[in-house]
Amino acid sequence: MRLVILWIGLGLARLGLIDRERAVRTADLAWPRIVTGLARMSKSAVDVAMVGIAVGEAAIAGVGFATPFWGLAFTIGGGVAGGTIALVSQRYGAEQFDELGLAIRSSVLLVLVISLPVTAFFATFSTELVSVITTKPEPLALGASYLAVVAFGVPFAGLNLIGSRTFVGMDDAWTPMVIRAGGAISNIAFSAIFIFVADLGVAGAALGTVLANVVVSGAFATLLVRGSFPGVPDMVVTIDPFGSYVDAEIIRSLVTIGTPVFFRNLVWTVAEIPLLSIVDMFGTDTSSAYVITRRIWGLMNTPGWGFSLAASSLVGQALGTGAEDTAEQYGREIVRYSVAVYAVSAAIVFIFAEPIVRAFVDEAGSPVIPIAVSLVYAACVAILLRGIVGSAEGALNAAGDTRWPFYGQFLGMFGGAIPLAYLGATTRLGLYGLFLAFVAETAIPAAVTYYRFTTGRWRAISRTYRPATAATDD
Repeated sequence: MRLVILWIGLGLARLGLIDRERAVRTADLAWPRIVTGLARMSKSAVDVAMVGIAVGEAAIAGVGFATPFWGLAFTIGGGVAGGTIALVSQRYGAEQFDELGLAIRSSVLLVLVISLPVTAFFATFSTELVSVITTKPEPLALGASYLAVVAFGVPFAGLNLIGSRTFVGMDDAWTPMVIRAGGAISNIAFSAIFIFVADLGVAGAALGTVLANVVVSGAFATLLVRGSFPGVPDMVVTIDPFGSYVDAEIIRSLVTIGTPVFFRNLVWTVAEIPLLSIVDMFGTDTSSAYVITRRIWGLMNTPGWGFSLAASSLVGQALGTGAEDTAEQYGREIVRYSVAVYAVSAAIVFIFAEPIVRAFVDEAGSPVIPIAVSLVYAACVAILLRGIVGSAEGALNAAGDTRWPFYGQFLGMFGGAIPLAYLGATTRLGLYGLFLAFVAETAIPAAVTYYRFTTGRWRAISRTYRPATAATDD
């Protein structure tokens, strides 16, 4: 993976589109996170494939209908972690290591305070929540069964995001790759045992997810506290777990930076509920095809995981030393780099769309297959713009300028994707409405977020979150 990403970056450098040294630094930070994303999204895709084979196509739809609620774990954790990576990367760049522990402990506390009530709510009202999306008996029962179990993984998923962002902010993408990719592999193994050996069906897939997240949380905690863990480099800086967890200024910064990130992520989580309700109007075959396409979309979208966090880390570190011009150069070049990698990813999936889809459906003549293939083609076109969205968001996150990505995501979903999907379900537009929904979901956020980056306002905003010793280069 590193060689492929680096090869693309060096090709862009030869064309004069990015600086060679910055391409190498970006690739070194991005590729481990992309591998992590591939492992985690493969886990999600394999879960869907396994329940589809073991239970049937209704299980694919059921798990898909429960997914928005499970996604709230990443909405919560991602919101707090957006603040974590900004604070950690700036302090790491300024070599103020004594403040790292306080930022991390405060992030952990904030995630737990928010996520534990969510766990209780999801576990108690799983049927009522899934019934908001579908009233079809079989998908409803299967989705509720999945959600009631996976709810217990919500706090651990949030903590894992804090751990991952902490290391990336300290210029180490290798460690979270090893830990989280290992967690994804263990998830697949757990799920396979629970689904096929213990015959627990969708509940088995959920239980595998919970246990894998617990394992990953334990690994991150051990490494941060002890400074060592098998298979990853020892830490230079360790965190005292008994230090203060509450600092008014740190909490305020986490909330200020993280709240727009939380709402931006929440937009997708909330929007997915009416969107899936609309997809349900097309019938179970289309619902299953859409869920399959979303899993493939997740795999294609993994370059954004790497480039977004690389932008956050490198832009944040440059801002921490006051090098605002360098920070802007990193931001612009990482956007170009990301789009090029997305183009390669989308081209591969476009060519092999049908055999990829067939891996999810254990029935040669299933009507789900042609529908899913056509949706995948549309997704391959739309995904290219995610290269702009993720990288520009990463740069803005590093500066603490997190509102505009929220605006872009909100407009993309509620002003574009949902209305177009509804037109498809209720008019002769049909599946073309879903095709256009994919495009609107990425095109609008790309335009809004990149415009905000080009204004340069994030430079001034970053100065309110930097260590006091940082100066500016302009």
